[in-house]
Amino acid sequence: MQILWFIPTGSRDGRYLGTDIGSRVATPDYLQQIAQAVDSLGYTGALLPTGRSCEDAWITAAAFISVTKQMKFLVAIRPGITSPGAAARMAATFDRISKGRLLINVVTGGDPVHLAGDGLHLSHDDRYDLTDEFLSVWRGIVSGETVDFQGKHLDIKGGKLLFPPVQKPYPPLWFGGSSAAAKRVAAKHIDVYLTWGEPPQQVAQKIAEVRRLAAEQGRTVRFGIRLHVIVRETESAAWDAANELIKYVDEEAIATAQKDFASSDSEGQQRMSQLHNGSRQTLEISPNLWAGIGLVRGGAGTALVGDADTIIARMLEYQELGIETFVFSGYPHLEEAYRTAELLFPHLPLQNQSALPTPEVLSHFSQTDANEELAKQLTAAS
Repeated sequence: MQILWFIPTGSRDGRYLGTDIGSRVATPDYLQQIAQAVDSLGYTGALLPTGRSCEDAWITAAAFISVTKQMKFLVAIRPGITSPGAAARMAATFDRISKGRLLINVVTGGDPVHLAGDGLHLSHDDRYDLTDEFLSVWRGIVSGETVDFQGKHLDIKGGKLLFPPVQKPYPPLWFGGSSAAAKRVAAKHIDVYLTWGEPPQQVAQKIAEVRRLAAEQGRTVRFGIRLHVIVRETESAAWDAANELIKYVDEEAIATAQKDFASSDSEGQQRMSQLHNGSRQTLEISPNLWAGIGLVRGGAGTALVGDADTIIARMLEYQELGIETFVFSGYPHLEEAYRTAELLFPHLPLQNQSALPTPEVLSHFSQTDANEELAKQLTAAS
């Protein structure tokens, strides 16, 4: 099992959704604190988001290479926004400088308005056709081939990489998409298929379909899930924390957010919205799987909520379906990175178990520590 965390490169982080109360600016120094926590606590790595509401993921991740030692960076390439040759050079350079700590997140994009702002005006399925062509070229170039390619969207002559990556044949490709077109791309090209945090039966259906499609291509695919996590020492404390997280979210904020999400042609976003239908009344959509975050946040909108034993039991249920990797986050991301590691990691079969901090290290960061104290300890540790 692998666990990654999330580095919130948007404008703010905090302990409540839908308000500036208790929020903090996501400055470069603050994001570095989160990266160093991820690095020291034994997480496999961290996902950096992409899009116009975020700092650039590549530049941000590159800034953290020299202040971390072992964590991996899951960073997006954007078919249609970046050329496959340029993306290949970026990936190879990052992988060499980081000594093999790059993971590639292939993001086709799901909001036509945002994509238009970047000059991409293709329909949903055409974007996945472009992604298919892009990855055919990208994989060839990064693997050391000289690529000539003529497709519907791309015309490549003599694509070549002079400085290869550390990881062979290339840094692993991660990808998420719920549509039929997305699953076909995943089956053909992707190493790790990510789903957002849907109920186990829906996740099982996705896994079965992608496995079948990959088998038809003569390939196998690994699987991961993107979730938030709200873990506390008791079940009641965890649910109290979940309700606290959205206590400032009002009906107007929910309506505005859901209207924005409806403009997306992402099937994954539509599936997230359907889990709660904009209602606060039916947020526990599966045992300990809570959809409250998706009321006002796009993308991953669900959280596992409970005490450590309960969260672990739910994780193992997903693992039995084929999920090997969990990409977690929590609000605020600095404190919750520590809390999650303290309560969960000692009891999980983690891939990098030897990298875990000792209980003595974790004990310095109690659940009631102020953020200022966390920052001091992080600075001293680095």
